[in-house]
Amino acid sequence: MSRLFETRPGDDGLPGPERRLAVLALILGTLMAVVDTTMINLALPSIARDLEVSAARAVWVSNLYQIVCAAFLLVFASFSEMISRRRLYVAGLALFVIASLGAALARSLELLLVFRALQGLGAAATLSIGPSLYRSIFPTRLLGSALGLSALMVAGGYASGPALGGLVLSVANWPWLFALHIPLGLISLWLAWRALPREPGRRGGFDGRGALGSVIMLGSFFLALDALGHNAPAWQWLGWLALSLVAGYLFLRRQRRASHPLLPPRLFQEPRFSLAVSASGLAFVGQGLAFVALTFLYQQEMGFTPLETAWLFTPWPLAIMLVGPFAGRLADRVNPSILASTGLLLLLLGLASLALLESDASVLDSLWRTALCGMGFGLFQPPNNREMMTSAPRELSTAASGVLSTTRTVGQSLGVALVGAFLAANAPVQATLWIGCVACILALAASLARMPLAGAAQVSSRQTTSPPR
Repeated sequence: MSRLFETRPGDDGLPGPERRLAVLALILGTLMAVVDTTMINLALPSIARDLEVSAARAVWVSNLYQIVCAAFLLVFASFSEMISRRRLYVAGLALFVIASLGAALARSLELLLVFRALQGLGAAATLSIGPSLYRSIFPTRLLGSALGLSALMVAGGYASGPALGGLVLSVANWPWLFALHIPLGLISLWLAWRALPREPGRRGGFDGRGALGSVIMLGSFFLALDALGHNAPAWQWLGWLALSLVAGYLFLRRQRRASHPLLPPRLFQEPRFSLAVSASGLAFVGQGLAFVALTFLYQQEMGFTPLETAWLFTPWPLAIMLVGPFAGRLADRVNPSILASTGLLLLLLGLASLALLESDASVLDSLWRTALCGMGFGLFQPPNNREMMTSAPRELSTAASGVLSTTRTVGQSLGVALVGAFLAANAPVQATLWIGCVACILALAASLARMPLAGAAQVSSRQTTSPPR
């Protein structure tokens, strides 16, 4: 870890001491936004009881946050180029902290939902530009390790949310889940204002019509997933899906003509980038699906309590924390596609072993399987993120960062919706884990397809950066 903050002659990015503070600001901001996605799920029954609402209505405390966050990722990534990424990150953090205080004090579902929507806006502002900030903070020679750290925070945050939520709820009531963000957010806010790189805003207009189309496209897509996951009538989720497709078509047409598009078409002209995006989305489908499916498997079929279930998830984030940094460092030296493909293979084996888990299996039998999944995901995500960011032109780093965050969120939420749809159809929970295996197979195919391209790009990069003899 110390090598990330060493400064050598000729390094781009921030100097070592400033780099350390800036990274700490990004880590705290990312963890708060990502952990919140899965941590609140364990508190939904308590929220429904205390606010005297149905469980179906309480689910919107989680859903609204994810829908708003996902719908504005691309918008904020583009908007940051006008006002600067530092200003947007600080504003997003401030909004998230204020909304967290409001959510902790809310005593009605309606007020809580308002603050959850504001939290989602704040989270979108920080998550949309996080990876591109890593590219500005760290020198090019450490980019793989830096993006490995970023992927580690995101994946670890998603995976550790249930365990952290279970721990807090074992000693306090649900408002403390929101209050927990306040001191961490204030620290991150001060660090971000002091240490993030200052940069001028871009001169030129903002694609407002494209932004509206992006919000409608992504927002209606997530509403379709929510309706599908909760066994709503077919006309309801099909209607939202149709609206998403129409808005998506108009959005893509707009991007080809806009002077400052939210999603520059030439970003996807690089096959390495497109294949890395595909692999990332499919892998997050598998992980998002597994988190929800295992909750039902552990509690309904194996008889574990919610707190015990939270601890059974622990090997997943621990394995990511152990393997992720190693994978990021190694991706700077060897073909990242080889590492990412190996990680996907391990994730596939882990999900398949969980799908074969018997209801009377021992705790140890479950722990090694979730650990295998975590090892696979930790080995996959940092090299794959490196591929996504380095294959994009530097001037499109912010747009690539928005695509990375949106892909992750869409994949995670699609996995959750698939579990809901299968359970609504009375399918066994193990069947959903097999769907996760299919997603991993498709991700592995995409990762293997870009292997020769990534190898050639790495050889070219070494020849360009090697000193003359």
